[in-house]
Amino acid sequence: MENVTKTLDAKGLACPMPVVRTKKAIEELSAGDVLEVVVTDRGSIADIPMWAKNTGHEYLELVEEGDVMKHYVRKGGEQASDKEESQLKTITNEEYLEIADKGQVTLIDVREPDEFTEGHAPGAKNIPLGQVEQRADEIPAEGDVYIMCRSGGRAGMACDTLETLGRKNLIRVAPGMGDWDGPVES
Repeated sequence: MENVTKTLDAKGLACPMPVVRTKKAIEELSAGDVLEVVVTDRGSIADIPMWAKNTGHEYLELVEEGDVMKHYVRKGGEQASDKEESQLKTITNEEYLEIADKGQVTLIDVREPDEFTEGHAPGAKNIPLGQVEQRADEIPAEGDVYIMCRSGGRAGMACDTLETLGRKNLIRVAPGMGDWDGPVES
């Protein structure tokens, strides 16, 4: 892609680090500048576009070259960074396990299907982050809905997306499956 202002090498990093580094790198740019983010984490295919959308930046394109993905993001105007994080409710893995032990819960795992298949919390439903908006009708509008990923980053982005659709019943579980010591299904 032409007109790249800066390239960020995030190869070898796993969620949430590609988004964390992208956020830091884009803060150093001016509105309208283009950031190229080079990654090997397949989760970034959903994470970076969703992050850009939720923070007021323009996601331009994805170019895949073998195991390497290049994302192109144009920095939004100065108001873009003001859209960052909502005040979403977050609980720990341990708190979630206590709640789940007491009865039926709704748990949505927003990791990619291959991550989900490798192991997930019992009863979790897989709706990858990139599909959350299109599949929002599969997520109950009533009762508490727990959202989980590997580290909490994608879960936060999923909650932000669902909040823009009017959902108020969301609880992020963090750190999530990356530090999970509860029962696992595959």
